[in-house]
Amino acid sequence: MDAVKRNERILHADHRRAVGQAPTLAFSNSLGTDLRIWDAVVARLPKDLGILRYDTAGHGLSPAGAAMSIDDHADDLAALLDAKEIDRAVVVGLSVGGLIAQALAQRAPQRVAGLVLSNTGMTIGTAEIWNARAEAIRAGGMEAIADATMERWFSPRFRAGKPEALQLWRTMLAHTPPAGYIDLGLAIRDADYRDAAAQVSVPALCIAGAQDSATTPAVVRAMADAIPQARFEEIPDVGHLPCIEAPGTMAELISRFVSEALT
Repeated sequence: MDAVKRNERILHADHRRAVGQAPTLAFSNSLGTDLRIWDAVVARLPKDLGILRYDTAGHGLSPAGAAMSIDDHADDLAALLDAKEIDRAVVVGLSVGGLIAQALAQRAPQRVAGLVLSNTGMTIGTAEIWNARAEAIRAGGMEAIADATMERWFSPRFRAGKPEALQLWRTMLAHTPPAGYIDLGLAIRDADYRDAAAQVSVPALCIAGAQDSATTPAVVRAMADAIPQARFEEIPDVGHLPCIEAPGTMAELISRFVSEALT
């Protein structure tokens, strides 16, 4: 566990240094989660890879500060890379983490060796969706959105077959600070990387979950089509969080991408 000071805030991070010349992967979590969503994926990756995980501001053990844009969150990630003396990283972003990855590639392309963009898009959702969700949380707290979120996050098979695990992930969401969730949700509302996609100059792997209703395969494919060096992969029978439902497949795709695209 590491604590990195950033503009009077603390970012919670976990860092394993790369062995030799192996690349470092920097993982950015999704809305309402924390760095634990990557546990099962990281456990299956080659041990020489460097790993940097962190809790996005307002999530997990990283306290929220003033309202931030996606660009501000990308600057947080750049500051973490600085603190850990990582010149370049493959940025692995899930959902809003994918927006943060795209923002970093736009703002500091020299820091990005490649992108793994999982269950994300150049935009996510609509203003109406994000405004309504913020109002629901203000009125009823995180419990007001918890059940509907589980339906978006996980496939019917996972929800029916792993009720105990589902309850743990629901608890993680419910413990997310409401202000942190709302602020990050409104940052998603305002983010648009459609014009930036064509300028991405590094290889990218774009991953979709076949049963993801939040960022559908069509949304992910459109992003892959817009990024010059991107390829698209769809994982069957999973929802919005394939890192939890199919960590082995996710780790295999990432490992192959790092091996083939970055060597």
